[in-house]
Amino acid sequence: MKTDFSAHVGGQTVHPAPDYAGSITGLLAWKWVQSGEAVLVDVRTDAEREWVGVVPGAVALAWKQWPGMAINPAFDDGLRAAVPAGRKVALLCRSGVRSIAAARRATELGLQAYNILEGFEGDADELGQRGHRGGWRFQGLPWLQK
Repeated sequence: MKTDFSAHVGGQTVHPAPDYAGSITGLLAWKWVQSGEAVLVDVRTDAEREWVGVVPGAVALAWKQWPGMAINPAFDDGLRAAVPAGRKVALLCRSGVRSIAAARRATELGLQAYNILEGFEGDADELGQRGHRGGWRFQGLPWLQK
């Protein structure tokens, strides 16, 4: 028998995590952002945002920097500046992996941090292409391409 430990919040599911507040869908993240409950922080690299697209109103703050994918030394200060006291932070990356690491770090900084499931582009399909299986764009959530 499988036990589901997910908590339902406003009709949406929060998947709890042991070392950050949990993972949520892009739809729930967008609802929280629109209501003022959360700040959306896009932790993809500058190049990813420039070439693939951005979420209007999201704070652009890379978790890792290209080239070399080294941790951004300005991440902590940037996150503290972006998220007002008492607000949640929803973290978005390409596929929902780097945003887990960023959520863990945000939690260490004292923030209520959530990873956005599937990220901006979702999982790769059988051809190795993203954008066809889940993710922010696939779900029809707001985004722009420069």
